Amino acid sequence: MSDPSTAGPDTPALAESRRPTHRALIATLAGLVLLALIALAALLPVPFIVLSPGPTFNTIGDVDGVPLVEITDTTTYPVTGALDMTTIREEGEPRSPLTVFGALAAWVDPDRAVLPRELLYGDDETTEEVQQRNAVLFSTSQSNAIAAALNTLGEPLVEDVVVTAVVEGTPAFGVLDAGELIVAIDGDPVRVPEDVVEAVRSQPVGTTLAFTVERDGEEVDVDVVSAEKPDEPGVPYVGITVGINYRAEFPIVFALDDIGGPSAGMMFALAIVDKLTPEDLTGGGHVAGTGTIDPAGAVGAIGGIRQKLAGARGAGATLFLMPEVHCEEAAGHVPDGLTVVPVTTLQGALDALSAWRAGESLPTCPAM
Repeated sequence: MSDPSTAGPDTPALAESRRPTHRALIATLAGLVLLALIALAALLPVPFIVLSPGPTFNTIGDVDGVPLVEITDTTTYPVTGALDMTTIREEGEPRSPLTVFGALAAWVDPDRAVLPRELLYGDDETTEEVQQRNAVLFSTSQSNAIAAALNTLGEPLVEDVVVTAVVEGTPAFGVLDAGELIVAIDGDPVRVPEDVVEAVRSQPVGTTLAFTVERDGEEVDVDVVSAEKPDEPGVPYVGITVGINYRAEFPIVFALDDIGGPSAGMMFALAIVDKLTPEDLTGGGHVAGTGTIDPAGAVGAIGGIRQKLAGARGAGATLFLMPEVHCEEAAGHVPDGLTVVPVTTLQGALDALSAWRAGESLPTCPAM
């Protein structure tokens, strides 16, 4: 009788021991299925947004050979240095899918931030809706920058009534577009936003209203039939919001049209002031900044301040102007070599630049 413990490699006893058992096969298959599920889960989008430093744009410089802020038909002055507007990049829905691996990589990067999607976007908000809203905000920031700069300089302003938004599924959707100047309704001139409200509500529901708008530089007439406002029975509406667009008595044209949001307002205003005054705001230095602005020159909060600080320093800036409200958020995240100055108004930013050029002390955040 042979001893199984000393049998050769081809003996029946050893061959039998090498055959996988039914339980081993099940365990192997289960492991493979688990790995496949993990891999699939890692590739599925997760409900987060990643914010990263984006490119900077010199508002007193050129974009593809074209001045970012071009002022013509009036006296302008030479400028030097840089007044960079800062931006952030977004990864994640509704713009682009974000995977688990992408979120984890961002979590360990101090220059990036991971935020729940619902903090920035509505559940049903589409990419197109986000782009449209950001485009309107960007256009509004340019209008407000013109107003703030010219008010600071004591220059006259022209005020136009414009469509600021068109609600999907309403009578005006597909007929009027955000950004269009409303010249008249039924032949009556429109001078203030209230004129639009009065023209629509003074006629019965179902009235055809002739809107004269400025589209692509030309005046065109379009008809909009009013409907009953869903939350106000018997009240006619067309589904638009209107506001004031500010412009100078001479052309001020902005070259950027693929950036969204309102946060470049202060830097646009500084660029306009720099080009319209003989004083060189930067003195040849590299300045960056961010902040919304209103027509009166008040500087307001923005998003992604830490990413914008990193982006500014990465582009070579040595001075950064930011809304004072972000002092606490920026604490501990200021890159080496970057001086951060908090401001609350356009005039405050101009004063800070004057002090910086003169080598004087600059205001700082208490917590920094």
